[in-house]
Amino acid sequence: MPTLEPLRAEHADALLAFELANRAWFARTVPDRGDAYFAEFPARHAALLAEQAEGTCRFHLVLDVNGALVGRLNLVDLADGTAELGYRIAESAAGRGLAKAAVARACHLAARSYALRALTAVTTLDNPASRAVLTRNAFTATEEFLLSGRPALRYRRELE
Repeated sequence: MPTLEPLRAEHADALLAFELANRAWFARTVPDRGDAYFAEFPARHAALLAEQAEGTCRFHLVLDVNGALVGRLNLVDLADGTAELGYRIAESAAGRGLAKAAVARACHLAARSYALRALTAVTTLDNPASRAVLTRNAFTATEEFLLSGRPALRYRRELE
């Protein structure tokens, strides 16, 4: 089972390497972050840590059983007992149930540690793996819309 580790300043180099190594893989199913994201990564990382310190977001690394960085999972826009869930799993780790397990862990953390009552998530229709992760974690599709010109679904899960 993977573990979630809160994002820290010393994760910057590993996280940048993860994002660069998987950029093409991620771009198949989610809008690309763009060159500026990578060129300005140190400032972006510092901004994420500031948001986390304010309590408006919770950022996590997904580590496999050997402690290797295999993904990231974010809870953003924490307000009024809700947050939006986002996650990415490395191409080399895809298909092993890590995303499903990481999302399950995030739902537990969201309810128990962050006092959230509900989570939302978004994925494109052409990403069946992500849709399966969400439905297997008791998320329900609530709305279809366009995300960067691509058909997408918004999901929601009430937390206990």
